[in-house]
Amino acid sequence: MNLSCSSWQDNNLSVKYFVFAKFSEVREQCFLLFTLILLMFLSSLTGNALIALAIWTNSVLHTPMYFFLANLSLLEIGYTCSVIPKMLQSLVSEARGISREGCATQMFFFTLFAISECCLLAAMAFDRYMAICSPLHYATRMSRGVCAQLAVVSWGVGCMVGLGQTNYIFSLNFCGPCEIDHFFCDLPPILALACGDTSHNEAAVFVVAILCISSPFLLIIASYGRILAAVLIMPSPEGRRKALSTCSSHLLVVTLFYGSGSVTYLRPKASHSPGTDKLLALFYTVVTSMLNPIIYSLRNKEVKAALQRTLGKKKVLTHG
Repeated sequence: MNLSCSSWQDNNLSVKYFVFAKFSEVREQCFLLFTLILLMFLSSLTGNALIALAIWTNSVLHTPMYFFLANLSLLEIGYTCSVIPKMLQSLVSEARGISREGCATQMFFFTLFAISECCLLAAMAFDRYMAICSPLHYATRMSRGVCAQLAVVSWGVGCMVGLGQTNYIFSLNFCGPCEIDHFFCDLPPILALACGDTSHNEAAVFVVAILCISSPFLLIIASYGRILAAVLIMPSPEGRRKALSTCSSHLLVVTLFYGSGSVTYLRPKASHSPGTDKLLALFYTVVTSMLNPIIYSLRNKEVKAALQRTLGKKKVLTHG
């Protein structure tokens, strides 16, 4: 049902209902995009769920590296589920609207999972640094307690930033238009609809992006700088190959995630365009989440073996 902005405003003329922009006026294009995104979404959910399940059910993978990987898979599941279902609905239905409360909820969960992933990727880089540069102290310095604390901090920072940013933005009034020129309630397109001066809010978004995107990224760069220095002086070619192999997948995931996120949130406002922002958002909400299980895990021999054991147990239970 199509609704006008005026029918969803309170007495202060603040918009209480938003409508996502259409992807295309051509129905066939929308259906094709719906099919493509649905396939990627299902692939992402299946891949990440299988990785998390294999790690939790196989004791051989109960190590710090795989503990963080399981958390990453759970974050990816939450990340995509906070955005993609509503987007799929908007593609094939006229019900493209979302209430102010629903929009705030979507923004909170999206920010929570995205910021938590930034922090977790930094924790994973620190884990690789400790494993390669300080192997004799690795077991004690990366104990279960330390790993759990790093994971809790990552999720906690995401939760605090999500609450803070969402509350700060939705304390504003929205006078119209009510159409969001995007496919989910991301921070920049929502701010563009707010009344009055939003410079403080925009500055807050930029500062949070600097702290929560750039700072973890710098920690990752520093960790891998030390790792590279340690690898170069290793006497064994096999040792160098193994060390680089364990790091290459993580570096590729970091490049994909931080690359698209940095271009979206750290470039000047004047260079933003709705079309480019939508393409970037589609990449880091759908494509990256689908590729992560393949890049990081499914080509890992230990994870492959764990998946085979897990799926084998399920078949036995089913036929039993």
